[in-house]
Amino acid sequence: MTAEMNRYADFEGLREQALTLRREGLSLRQIRDRLKIFNNDLLQRLVKGEPPPEWTKRPRAKDDLRARARELRLQGMTYDQIQVELGCSKSSISLWVRDLPKVDRRTPTEQGREAARKRWEHEGPLREAIRTAAVQEAAKAAGELTARELFLTGVTLYWAEGSKSKPYRRDETVAFINSDPDVIRVYLAWLDLLGIARDRLRFRVMIHESADVGGAEQYWADLAGISPSELQKTTLKKHNPKTVRKNTGAEYRGCLIVRVSAGSDLYRRIEGSWYGIVGAATAPGTQNRA
Repeated sequence: MTAEMNRYADFEGLREQALTLRREGLSLRQIRDRLKIFNNDLLQRLVKGEPPPEWTKRPRAKDDLRARARELRLQGMTYDQIQVELGCSKSSISLWVRDLPKVDRRTPTEQGREAARKRWEHEGPLREAIRTAAVQEAAKAAGELTARELFLTGVTLYWAEGSKSKPYRRDETVAFINSDPDVIRVYLAWLDLLGIARDRLRFRVMIHESADVGGAEQYWADLAGISPSELQKTTLKKHNPKTVRKNTGAEYRGCLIVRVSAGSDLYRRIEGSWYGIVGAATAPGTQNRA
């Protein structure tokens, strides 16, 4: 084995010498000449892991462009905008800024909507819990209804939602229409209180023709306690394509019309009772009612 080979065999000793020279600021060429090692692969292995001194690093013409590209990216510019600003390729821009956060391309309005949506996702359940508790407390406070209270409630409900006779068209028909099943339930309970026999009631569904008509008929028949065959012919409302309807989906069942046959006497009783409520509510001194 030659002396040259023996010297190469002491790898750790050579590495220690090479690292010492590297840390003193020598370049690879200087270390090569100092240690007389002309095998480039071996030389690289000897200094592996030790960074080269700053003076050996070549300044790159694109360093300033890279720094500027990163600055513009942090300002929110897209690749296209940076390319126009700096005149360099998108591939270079992508390489330089790929570790930076992506640009939000949405408009301020869209960003505001997204922020509101995220805020609502957090606050919505809390608000709903507060709302539910308030509703339940109020429902509990209502307590039981006396016959008189139900009577007055029904009169008010009818005058708000039922058909009314006009001075120019005297039509004392008792007809009530609503889409809220709970309102219909209260109205039917009121009619029962008044002793209106169920065989005097006529039921009819009114609904958009594009909805589930059969399903709605079955739903309202069940609520009224009758067979769907006992319903009068359903009134179908034509859909206006220019109108954006929100009352769609499985929960949409249209309205139920409840008509009382031979109801002129009942109508007069309702009208008189309503005027009695108005008079009592607006009488002097009612503001001090306990």
